[in-house]
Amino acid sequence: MTAPAVAPVLRTRITDLFGVRHPIVQTGMGYVSDATLTAATARAGGLGIIAGGMLSLEELARAIDQVQAQTPEPFGVNIRANQEDVDKRVDLLIRSGVKVASFALAPKRALIDRLKDAGLVVVPSIGARRHAEKVAEWGVDAVVVQGGEGGGHTGSVPTSLLLPQVVDAVDIPVIAAGGYFDGRGLVSALAYGADGIAMGTRFMMTSDSPVAQAVKDVYLSKSVTDTVVTVEIDGVPQRVLRAGTIDKLESTRGPQRMLRAARNAFAFQRLSGTPWPHMIREGFAMHRDEGLKWRQVIMAANAPMLYRSALLEGNADIGVMATGQVVGLIDDVPSVAELIDRIIAEAGTVLARLGAGQTHAADPNDIAAPATQISMRRDA
Repeated sequence: MTAPAVAPVLRTRITDLFGVRHPIVQTGMGYVSDATLTAATARAGGLGIIAGGMLSLEELARAIDQVQAQTPEPFGVNIRANQEDVDKRVDLLIRSGVKVASFALAPKRALIDRLKDAGLVVVPSIGARRHAEKVAEWGVDAVVVQGGEGGGHTGSVPTSLLLPQVVDAVDIPVIAAGGYFDGRGLVSALAYGADGIAMGTRFMMTSDSPVAQAVKDVYLSKSVTDTVVTVEIDGVPQRVLRAGTIDKLESTRGPQRMLRAARNAFAFQRLSGTPWPHMIREGFAMHRDEGLKWRQVIMAANAPMLYRSALLEGNADIGVMATGQVVGLIDDVPSVAELIDRIIAEAGTVLARLGAGQTHAADPNDIAAPATQISMRRDA
């Protein structure tokens, strides 16, 4: 299959920053963004990101080796800044020559400096303008801006409002997330001033994703209104499918909720092998650094176990499935290469259509002449 021609406007600050062909990022989704999906994205010209938060240090090292064995293209790794062994993980990324360090929550300034001094590109995800301003001041290289339509942990401000806020507030490259799945969305993000898009649900719904087909079929059956934002998973708002065990979780209260969280904490400790002192220290760090209430800290073990049940083990009826509202616009499961080629081709078609009406320069003396010059990217 011949790759589509790429319009010059689709070379942006992030394609240069990451060293990739297309301004498209595959987000680091726990239990989904494995070595296979990440390598497939990198080969197709996007930035793939390994989800390292749920992997042990040894598992993360193997995943990095697997990606590098499959492609020489750059890729990223998402890590949790509050993990007990975060310094060892940073050492691993530096030693392995990983291009991008991605964070769901902003790391401390000292960690940013250390990564940048080693030559890595640092890209945290944010959900508010003030957070973007803070991390930009700390020296990060770019930010992923997720609007309320996005899956997993999310805020309430839609992408169409949050994105221009952030673009106007910072000078670093901005990557738009929340509601993107095709070339039209890519062009719209560029029109707002972003330098590219990041997608989670759309990449999960590819043949290169490790999620079981039975679970993908559940996603394919849903509409844009079949999601819910709930705090009953880990105490922090998350957008998930209205499916599986979510109705039961939503109806659970008080002691039952805490008992379930305790059981999941024990199960997660057994599976991950994380020593209890490490887990306890991480809990104190979440309370201190992220401002979580103790109830939320106790519930935090729910998320990995509930997601693992559905996304890794294929139990759609008893697990929890994070998703963006864009799930209702997805109706197929292409390969990653087919998806990215399609998005780039669609973006080229949209750009050509937008420019097709301009057959001659507008007369500057004609005050009624329409403004047809539309800039599709910000000045660097």
